[in-house]
Amino acid sequence: MTKKMQLSTVAAALFAANACHAGIDLIAIGSADPASFDRAARTHAPLETGVSGNVLGGLGSGLAWAGGSLFLALPDRGPNATPYNPLVDDTASYINRFQTFDFQLKRNGGGSGLPFTLTPVLLSTTLFYSATPLVYGTGALGTDESHTLGSGAPALNGRRSFYFTGRSDNFDPAAPSTNPDNGRLDPEGIRLSNDGRSVFVSDEYGPYVYQFDRISGKRIKSFTLPDHFAVTTPSPRSADEIAGNTVGRIANKGMEGLAITPDGKTLVGVMQANLTQDKKNSVRIVTLGIATGMTHEYAYRLTEGSGVSEILAINDHEFLVDERDGKGLGDDSAAKVKKLFKIDLAGAADVSGISGDLSAYAVPKTLFLDFKAALADAGISAYDIPSKIEGIAFGPDVTIDGRKRHTLFVANDNDFLPNITDSNHPDGVANPNNFYVFAFDDADLGTDAGGKPTVFQKQKIAGASFTFR
Repeated sequence: MTKKMQLSTVAAALFAANACHAGIDLIAIGSADPASFDRAARTHAPLETGVSGNVLGGLGSGLAWAGGSLFLALPDRGPNATPYNPLVDDTASYINRFQTFDFQLKRNGGGSGLPFTLTPVLLSTTLFYSATPLVYGTGALGTDESHTLGSGAPALNGRRSFYFTGRSDNFDPAAPSTNPDNGRLDPEGIRLSNDGRSVFVSDEYGPYVYQFDRISGKRIKSFTLPDHFAVTTPSPRSADEIAGNTVGRIANKGMEGLAITPDGKTLVGVMQANLTQDKKNSVRIVTLGIATGMTHEYAYRLTEGSGVSEILAINDHEFLVDERDGKGLGDDSAAKVKKLFKIDLAGAADVSGISGDLSAYAVPKTLFLDFKAALADAGISAYDIPSKIEGIAFGPDVTIDGRKRHTLFVANDNDFLPNITDSNHPDGVANPNNFYVFAFDDADLGTDAGGKPTVFQKQKIAGASFTFR
């Protein structure tokens, strides 16, 4: 069965299931072609892995609404699913970027299936760079020629443009992992400023939070995170990094998610897992004043998933948190935990000076959406639900049966793998970046920690005009 036929069958089943109840409903599914290329043609040359440098993939690592039908999709550090050099965790010199899409959400006139169709149209690709020099790896990773990669500096670099890449050896070994001059970047969360002119990006390597110009991709600002988030002995190999540090983020489990409050004044980042000095399942949330740089930290307790992938602001104190496991399509296993929990930071204890077991300080959480159950109950095999559900964003309101409803967009990271062949799919199956659209009402958000109805305050993006390259 082709992927298109699969989606049509799934759509019909889901609509039939959703029509039987009120609440949060799936109204559309769209996909981006995993075998296509993005708009950064200058990066088309093969990477160290042999994969094209502008393959269109990994889009669901981060997702942000940009007003109207525009969305920003964020790939992570690039294609590293194909083994080629374990000394750099198979990472390559993929230049970090974000993609601007027009998500064409239209009423389904066919009379069957989901009530809307979603067609993602790629408009532009923006590369991230610094106007000042960055530190890149020399490529000398061992004692013999087989361990030599060559410099990690991108060929695209110019006199005032030094590009960030996903290669894990692009760092200064004499500095903490949060050194802003490091050339390595593993972007996992993206949000747009209220004036529409810049984007904020969270990263797993540092962890970092950077601000970039939306049009040029030039870094505008680096936000300083507390020292206890950094590792003191960074390494291009995650196993060595984990073994060599007693504090800071765990390798490949840094700042995975990023939110911005509706007033545009505060960034809210969340770690994927506990810091090394904290007990397992004690995850830190960091609020960061954009103007002041002031930080506060709060505790989130993992209860079902193996990590957190995203955070999204409902208002200035309530958020949705994407808690998940790594099982499903892409892992040769059955998906189990893909849930969105609602949390409330109002009245929560600041844990900045505390380490160890943070569970006593954990913010309250309630289930908002069981993503896996919503798809599995409608007939989608748990083996076909993407393993990495990572991007969430609110979108434009829609009218269904005369009633205005809010939308929530959910995206997966396909690890730049256009197809999957495993024990559950011996003949192979397409592995695109999917975008799932849910409709919900204010009442579906329930109440806050004080028992009052949650007030939904979607971010207001200025309607500035932009030229897409």
